[in-house]
Amino acid sequence: MVDNDPSSSQPAPWDTDETAHPFVTLQVKEIAGELFSRMVAGTYAFGTRIPAERELAAEFNESRATIRQVLDFLETYGLVARRAGSGTFVTYRKPAKGQAHEPRDAGTFNIGAIAESTSPFEMNVAESILAPEMVRLATIYMSTRNLTELGAIMAALDTIVTESAEFARLENEFMMAVAKGTHNSLIVAMYRILHEVRRRTQQAGGMTRTLTPAKIRESQLRLRSLYGALERRDVESAVEFIRLHIASSQDDMIYVS
Repeated sequence: MVDNDPSSSQPAPWDTDETAHPFVTLQVKEIAGELFSRMVAGTYAFGTRIPAERELAAEFNESRATIRQVLDFLETYGLVARRAGSGTFVTYRKPAKGQAHEPRDAGTFNIGAIAESTSPFEMNVAESILAPEMVRLATIYMSTRNLTELGAIMAALDTIVTESAEFARLENEFMMAVAKGTHNSLIVAMYRILHEVRRRTQQAGGMTRTLTPAKIRESQLRLRSLYGALERRDVESAVEFIRLHIASSQDDMIYVS
């Protein structure tokens, strides 16, 4: 079946990358380009598992070491996510046709009105439902580049000792990076809404979150554990750590209120 969508001929991300991307051989780039073309054409759709290394090695008449370099290269650009024992999954999502021309007010809603009518209990319930599933997906689909960005935020978080406002900002940045690691635009949008409602609710109630140095340290340890689980692709541990972190944050909110 021939894909007549113009986007099927879109350039590979490394062809337009002005930064110093990883050095690989021409053969690795050619195979990576072929696999990317299959993703664009829909042969390897988002979330599907691509053939195993041995199958690709046989198809392209190359060694498994070369195929491993190809997959590493694709993962660098966030096109696939590799999970030990499960395989390599496509994280590239084909842009929707006419996406740039969709009206901005389609399905518009008022964040301020939602914040005014949302109780802390409702917000806690929503976060308890969304965050663990968000972390579950991120553990599977985060690319090497996603993890590198998350690691940089974690390093910045680790330097905070007393600056509660800066810690809260970086904590949200950390969670947004996790949301983006799901490679699911709807989940990213949902988490943005949740964060904005939380922020407005706290401001309206005069509930500026107070983090003592001890509380900051506890949060750092929990987030560090979460980051480690994400890095290891340990789904169960990652979900457990985010649940513990949410529970602790919710206890703090109840105490402050």
